[in-house]
Amino acid sequence: MLPLSQIRNFCIIAHVDHGKTTLADRLLQLTNTIGEREFRDQLLDGMDLERERGITIKCHPVTMSYLARNGLIYSLNLIDTPGHVDFSYEVSRSLSACEGALLVVDAGQGVEAQTVANTHLAVNRGLAIIPIINKIDLPNANVEAARKQMEDVLAIDTERVICVSAKTGLGVAAVLEAIVEQVPPPADPPPGSKTRALIFDSVYDNFKGVVIHVRMMEGALKTGDRIRLMSNGVETFIKDLGVFCPKPTPGRVLEAGQVGYLAGTLKEPSRVKVGDTVTPLNDPAPSPLPGFMEAHPRVFAGFYPVNTTDYDKLRQSIEKLHLNDSSFSFHHESSAALGFGFRCGFLGLLHMEIVQERLRREFDVDTLGTHPNVVYRVRRRNGQVVEIDNPVHLPEPTQIEFIEEPTIRAFVICHNEHIGDVMKLVMDRRGEVAKTESLDTRRVMLTCAMPLNEILVDFHDSLKSVSRGYASMDYEHAGHQVSDIVKLDILLNGEPVDAFSSMVHRSKAVQRGREICRVLKDTIPRHQFSIPVQAAINRTIIARETIKAFRKDVTAKLYGGDVTRKQKVLQRQKEGKKRMKEFGKVGVPQKAFISALRTT
Repeated sequence: MLPLSQIRNFCIIAHVDHGKTTLADRLLQLTNTIGEREFRDQLLDGMDLERERGITIKCHPVTMSYLARNGLIYSLNLIDTPGHVDFSYEVSRSLSACEGALLVVDAGQGVEAQTVANTHLAVNRGLAIIPIINKIDLPNANVEAARKQMEDVLAIDTERVICVSAKTGLGVAAVLEAIVEQVPPPADPPPGSKTRALIFDSVYDNFKGVVIHVRMMEGALKTGDRIRLMSNGVETFIKDLGVFCPKPTPGRVLEAGQVGYLAGTLKEPSRVKVGDTVTPLNDPAPSPLPGFMEAHPRVFAGFYPVNTTDYDKLRQSIEKLHLNDSSFSFHHESSAALGFGFRCGFLGLLHMEIVQERLRREFDVDTLGTHPNVVYRVRRRNGQVVEIDNPVHLPEPTQIEFIEEPTIRAFVICHNEHIGDVMKLVMDRRGEVAKTESLDTRRVMLTCAMPLNEILVDFHDSLKSVSRGYASMDYEHAGHQVSDIVKLDILLNGEPVDAFSSMVHRSKAVQRGREICRVLKDTIPRHQFSIPVQAAINRTIIARETIKAFRKDVTAKLYGGDVTRKQKVLQRQKEGKKRMKEFGKVGVPQKAFISALRTT
């Protein structure tokens, strides 16, 4: 065990595709943490989905041993963090386990929206920031412009900025020396302090159960110790512990300043909370580490199997996936149109896409997701406040005093020539631009206030479209606001179909209702009777389309005779269609649900 003065805990923060994972690869190679035979690009990204999308979904800590120029050996603990706003709480907990951060900026693209958000998180945590300009080997690299943006936008001193090419390894050795010199070592625990460790992640292992990733803040833990999780009082004993090199390497003890893992007898991942504090039972700490909070889902959607016979397979797949990702919740629900399925809660829209894609890839289950909804706060007239994530559960309008919807503060960076189009897009989504900052001669950053519900489906695609692909966006949650939210019902032949129900702002209800009705008219096959397709708010019809009926030629077999013969047959057909319309069932094909959900 090295003394605290020779331990450095740090993370890497950057915008998507600015070279964070590639820089981590070079650090692993320079410190000989991984051999050439075992090395591969994007080593810390274990999932195929991470490697394909170029994003980090799960944290991947690693401990590196480095011989510095001063002749001392240092233990460098890299805590890789997810970069998307959906996982901002996990990022904040990972930053709390570090004393420093490498801030990576692409020399060709400069400061982006995610760079700004992650830098604010690191500065608020009091971390030492080491500025790094990456991809200096590219033909379009503009180091001076990137340096000026870091000074003007992020208010970071760039006198000691390090210019590197993580792809070729140019300048990366200087990063290791900067970590040793500029990142402070872990602080000495105060006298008389008790053992405490911060949980910054957990994974499920088929043989070990729940494996807890911890940063030791004070004291030490060893194999055989009985421990307690302070938020919920869960107790277990340590069967295995160690560090990541980068694979889990067993040891006998974890001491203050180290980053490692604990494996006990826990089998339920939901009992281990990110941000919780671990303390031994024989000499427990009087108080937990600050900053813990429950991570609550913010976006909800229904998942149904495409083939109704695959319900059991979907249930088993979700249960297995939940073992490795306890941040999403699920419970059984049924729909008259879609059958049996699950109501799932996610940290955000990207999180929902990842879960749906993992179900398809890892478990071979094709799912149909209903329209995503945020959690609304509904205040009843009797003073009771309830949270609604499913339109089906919305109380009657006469019982509602007002409805609050969640809002965000969005940071959009775009070129000067696209300001008008971006501002129009924001205002079309019921948002407003609060502040405009000029980054350089070409780009500006817009600070916008918007409802969360308006960015769920296609806002990012629309933003890329109006900006020719150059704009970037990040956001943070900004509380709730009272809004005129209504429930939009879709009726087929006078019967509401709950799978098509959604909660929308009243100003958007008519347009959305017309779009859904138009799509259903084109995708639902014609029946023997005419089918009215209607959109309604509180039993008031706001849009309608009609699917015309097939008309069978019942007079084809008649020949000769008086015209009254044909009239009698046609009258009987008319009466039959009227009766059929009263008792007939409307068959809705799968493609109708998919088309309607894409429309909304």
